[in-house]
Amino acid sequence: MSDDFPLELLFGLLLLLICLSAFFSSSETGMMSLNRYRLSHQASSGERAAQRVLRLLARPDRLIGVILIGNNLVNNLAAAIATVLAIHFFGEVTGPAIAPLLLTIVILIFAEVSPKTYAAIKPERIAYPASLVLEPLLKLLYPLVWLVNALSNGLLRLLGVKSIEGGGDNLTRDELRTVVHEAGTLIPHRHQAMLLSILDLENVSVNDIMVPRHEVSGIDLDDDLEEILVQIRTSQHTRMPVFKGDINNIIGMLHLRNAARFLSRGEVTKAAIVQEAREPYFIPESTPLHTQLLNFQKQKRRIGIVVDEYGDVEGLVTLEDILEEIVGEFTTDVAGQDQEIYPQEDGSYVIDGTANIRDLNKALGWQLPTDGPKTLNGLILEHLESFPDGPACLQIASVRMEILEVRDNLITAARCWQPVRRAPRRG
Repeated sequence: MSDDFPLELLFGLLLLLICLSAFFSSSETGMMSLNRYRLSHQASSGERAAQRVLRLLARPDRLIGVILIGNNLVNNLAAAIATVLAIHFFGEVTGPAIAPLLLTIVILIFAEVSPKTYAAIKPERIAYPASLVLEPLLKLLYPLVWLVNALSNGLLRLLGVKSIEGGGDNLTRDELRTVVHEAGTLIPHRHQAMLLSILDLENVSVNDIMVPRHEVSGIDLDDDLEEILVQIRTSQHTRMPVFKGDINNIIGMLHLRNAARFLSRGEVTKAAIVQEAREPYFIPESTPLHTQLLNFQKQKRRIGIVVDEYGDVEGLVTLEDILEEIVGEFTTDVAGQDQEIYPQEDGSYVIDGTANIRDLNKALGWQLPTDGPKTLNGLILEHLESFPDGPACLQIASVRMEILEVRDNLITAARCWQPVRRAPRRG
């Protein structure tokens, strides 16, 4: 055969076949290494190369089929030509033994490892041009591809694989969190924090962020009218609950903008206050934040009264409270401005017992447990399992604490130290 074909032609054909083998190998790796979400975005933006690749990836069995058919075909032809050349140079005895060894090394380096590595690093640079060849080649070899796929898909069904179509790239919430984390500088850190907070909304309920009952400032109709007017004029809130005797007897919510109507008339009565109050909006304490955010939008409300399973008032929550869970506190230094956290010169913090645990974790970067009590007082009492008689020391989740003040079975103040991060042991 070497007499019928010049050696230069055989070497040229062998080089061409090795290049084709590299093309098919790199195409396979490039197609499978593409970022599917970037690809979908580019395709929806009208980029033809991305649309073409997306069509090929819609049936990965056909794509892999045409690639492997082409790859095996050129590799077998290369093996035949290499054998002919080896027989010519090394003889009929030694040549057939040397040809597979030399060809394996050449194909492994130049047609497999190198092109596949490059395709894994630069998948778009390989996959997009390759699709210009693979799409018409798939149409040309479709009968053979269909036969191969029919046999291989039948085998896959025996192994329990029912669907062979592409597109199963839906992300779970945890996977999406990982994508946001790994975005790096592509997404500013502030925006990453907001996106992660949105993903966490369904894990947080309204009783985690509500203003507790004992901190709610409202209008008690049993008070003297003069006291009520002073409270309205000096209030720092735009909306106040109106109740009679006990906060569980809420009559409505008074917007101080509406209070200007009866204040301007001069003669103010409790009946006028009740008349201007809007019907209260009650929220079950276990409502997830993402649900409550939608409920606020549907009900055209900005504030709601949180109640427990018995209908007793637990506190109130506002739209701003939920937004703060997404965008963060509307202050620049929470630890410095929070009236419940007092930094000390030795690096510790004196914290009010009524401080919310989630707020402490966010403000100080701690990891105190939030699946139980909501306040520092409740967390300490749960840990001690009894009311302390006086000052005591304890440690919760690597945060050292010292009880400073106990009043009426309530821990009113505690000193806390930043968690000590231990260096890993060297083994």
